[in-house]
Amino acid sequence: MGFLASKEDHPGELKSFASYREEMVERDIAARGVRDELVLGAMRKVPRELFLPKNLREFAYEDLPLPIAGGQTISQPYIVAFMAESLLLKGGEKILEIGAGSGYAAAVLSEIAAQVYTVERLGQLADKAAMFASCMATAAGGGWSPPRMMPSSWRPGDRRFRSP
Repeated sequence: MGFLASKEDHPGELKSFASYREEMVERDIAARGVRDELVLGAMRKVPRELFLPKNLREFAYEDLPLPIAGGQTISQPYIVAFMAESLLLKGGEKILEIGAGSGYAAAVLSEIAAQVYTVERLGQLADKAAMFASCMATAAGGGWSPPRMMPSSWRPGDRRFRSP
C-alpha cells in the first residue's frame, strides 16, 4: 500500500492511497450523483495511482484528467464512474473498449463485467496499459484479473486475434 505526503488537513500525518481513494469516491463520485453500487465498489477497489507516471501519483485521487504517454490523458475519476454507470452493467457482461489509454477505465469495468477487451492504437500506451494492469494484478495478490489487452500490432480487420 502506498503512502502520500501529508496534506493540509492533518499536518504530519501520512495517508494511504486507499484512504484518498475512499475519500475521492465519496466526495467526487457519489456526492455528484453516481449511485450504482457496482460502479462505486469498482472505483473503491482500482488503484488509479498504478496507471499514472510515478511523478504524478500524488495527484491520483484529485478529480482531474492527468497527462500520460503519447500526449494523452487519463480521464478524471468522475467521468470514468459516470461512463461506467451509464452502461447499466449488472455483472457478467463482455465489454469492448476502444482506446485503452492508461488502462484505468478498463480496470474499473473489469471489476464489474466478466470480460473486458480493449484496443489501443498507440503502441506506447498499449504497452504501458498492459504493464500497469499486470502490476495491479501482482499488487492485488492475484485476486484481480487484468483486462485482456490486444497486442499493439493489432489493427481493425486483423483476423489473427480473436476473442476466446
